[in-house]
Amino acid sequence: MLGPQPSTAAANTPLVAAAADLKFALQELADQYERQSGQALRLVFGSSGNFHAQILQGAPFHLYLSADEDWVFRLAAAGKTEDRGRAYALGRIGLYVAKSSPVQADAELRDLAAALKDGRLKKLAIANPEHAPYGARAQEALQHAGLWQALQGKLVLGENVAQATQFAVSGAAQAGIIAQSLALAPAIAERGRFALIDSSWHQVLRQRMVLLKGAPAPARHFYEYLATPAAKQVLLRYGFALPQD
Repeated sequence: MLGPQPSTAAANTPLVAAAADLKFALQELADQYERQSGQALRLVFGSSGNFHAQILQGAPFHLYLSADEDWVFRLAAAGKTEDRGRAYALGRIGLYVAKSSPVQADAELRDLAAALKDGRLKKLAIANPEHAPYGARAQEALQHAGLWQALQGKLVLGENVAQATQFAVSGAAQAGIIAQSLALAPAIAERGRFALIDSSWHQVLRQRMVLLKGAPAPARHFYEYLATPAAKQVLLRYGFALPQD
C-alpha cells in the first residue's frame, strides 16, 4: 500500500533557492505575492555557489536567484535551466560595525586599517569567497585597500553573507563587509553603522535569476512577478540598483 502522497498544492509550491543577500527583500516580495495571488512559496536562503552545486546534484529547486550571474550561466551550460535567465539586480557591499564596536564604519576602510594595527580589530567577518559572491567581492575590496594579506588570521568566514552579517551584528566580529541589502533592513540597521564601499573597488555584483528545467507554472508566475515595477521598487528600497537589460 502506498504511503501518504504530497498534495497537488504542495507539489506545485515553488521551491526557491535565493542568495542570502535577498533574505529580507525577497521575503517581503514573497509575502506581497502570496497576499495578491494566494500562491504559497517556499524560500531557502544560502550561498549562490552552494546552491549551484546542489542543483547540479539534483536538488529539487524550481527557481534560482543567484548573487552572481556566472553561477546561472554555468547551470545553463550544464542543461539544468530553462534558459539563461534574467538579470534582476546589481548588489553593493559596505563595512558594517555594531554600535558597541570600537571600529568606525568608513567607506575607504581607513579606520579598519588603523584598528588592525592598534589592536582594536580582533575579527573581521566576510562571507566565504570560495562560494559566496559577496565574500568574493569583499576580498577584492580588501585587496584594493591593501589589507587582504594583513587580515589573514583575523577573518571569520560566514557560510553566506547573512551569516557574516550576524557575526558583525552580534559582536562576534568587530566589523563585517556585508551586503547593503542586509544593512538596510531595519533589524540590522538599528543595531549598527554602515558605510558603502565604492563600486570601483570590486567586480560588479550582477545578480541573475533563472527557472530550472521542469519548473511548475506557479514558479513561472513568481519569476514574472519579480520583473514587475512593484517588485523592482522593493529591490530599490533595499539598496539594489537595477540592471539595464
